[in-house]
Amino acid sequence: MAERGDREAFVTLATNDTYALGCLVLGNSLRQRAQTTRKLVVMITPGVTQPMRNQLARVFDMIYDVNLLDSRDAANLQLLGRPDLSVTFTKLHCWRLTMFDKAVFLDADTLVLQNVDELFDREELSAAPDAGWPDCFNSGVFVFRPSEETYDSLLKFAMSQGSFDGGDQGLLNMYFRDWATKDIARHLPFIYNVVSQAFYSYLPAFTQFKDSVKIVHFIGATKPWHHPYNTATKEVTPLPETGHNKDYLQIWWDIFMSFVQPTLDPSLGGLIGELASLSLQTGATFGGSQSHLSEQERKLNWERGQVDYLGADKFENIKEKLDKSMKGPATSSKTYTSNPFSTSIPVSTTSTAKKPVAPKNCCF
Repeated sequence: MAERGDREAFVTLATNDTYALGCLVLGNSLRQRAQTTRKLVVMITPGVTQPMRNQLARVFDMIYDVNLLDSRDAANLQLLGRPDLSVTFTKLHCWRLTMFDKAVFLDADTLVLQNVDELFDREELSAAPDAGWPDCFNSGVFVFRPSEETYDSLLKFAMSQGSFDGGDQGLLNMYFRDWATKDIARHLPFIYNVVSQAFYSYLPAFTQFKDSVKIVHFIGATKPWHHPYNTATKEVTPLPETGHNKDYLQIWWDIFMSFVQPTLDPSLGGLIGELASLSLQTGATFGGSQSHLSEQERKLNWERGQVDYLGADKFENIKEKLDKSMKGPATSSKTYTSNPFSTSIPVSTTSTAKKPVAPKNCCF
């Protein structure tokens, strides 16, 4: 088992410091709660700072750097013409981890409740049905075999076919298009990827099987770290209309406060610094919106249809942004966009480039 444990790994992805927090809780849930015997690998982009990289190194056995803008990578030269696929390609790099025979990919917003090492007995591509469209699998959890050949094939497919939802889930479902009908053994039970919204769509089933749930997936724009947490009572309060179950959010925060928060550097800015400064004696309530998202992350969420209606993206803020743009100097030669994340930018009248279309969110 020891030799097999060295050749198999759980893999996740952090594109910035915020999602690195999710990876840290995920990694600790695998180590501390699930007691996995497999290696832990986190892929990171340049959006992850050195302090958070150091934090990840405490939990994960390997940090695998992914730089989508590296011109030395032939795939990235093609990507320059398809910026909409950048996040998709980032995730596809998991197939390049050929130092492992088999791996299980877990999104950074998943939480492992019980040991799931038995997933390594499954074959590629094994995944659970998506709650929104069960003939598709949800790409938040899947079993795969690292292979440069598969990676190259996926890149070519992505460049020629794209993705029906603008993300990795649409692409992978198109590439592994026979998943729904070919082999039932590749259909993971729903307990390996339980999305929080399912609790309310079929409450009797959740009541019956909740003790069997092994992996929870906090899909949507609101993540566990956005929900209000009281440091005195040590309780989380789910934001309304998110569909996130309080019991599972509480487990996420318990792991965070026990294994992650004490190691964070209070001198860091933004969300990380505020979380690092939490004091259990003050009784303060943390969180309640996505106000700490970076502009890039908020824009990506916006384009995916994952809008923070209760916080930074509420109507009043969007209206204020638009009003400021529309009140620009009358003699200005600049044309302003209606994207609430954009600053005023000149628009060339000779440009032939097509305006990018934001992909519709399918099942994030």
